[in-house]
Amino acid sequence: MNLYVSNLGFHVSDEDLKNLFVAYGNVSSAKVITDRETGRSRGFGFVEMPVDDEAKKAMKGLEGKEIEGRTISVTVARPKTDNRNNSFSGGGNRGRW
Repeated sequence: MNLYVSNLGFHVSDEDLKNLFVAYGNVSSAKVITDRETGRSRGFGFVEMPVDDEAKKAMKGLEGKEIEGRTISVTVARPKTDNRNNSFSGGGNRGRW
């Protein structure tokens, strides 16, 4: 099960994130998402746990927990969607004038 973890402190590393979840079971991966340009944390990450029951226990146990002075939120991650919006493709004013 893939989990989305939000409101992470900006100093939380991949290893820190993994260590939070290992107490609940096996963690396949843990990744804090960083800004491409600055390399700084964007304040959220993803954790993959292969056993659904363990992931559900982690969600219950960590939801609302304070880490580095911030209250984190843990939910099931949604699949990535294609966010291309046709209103931004091409130039012109699309007949508005």
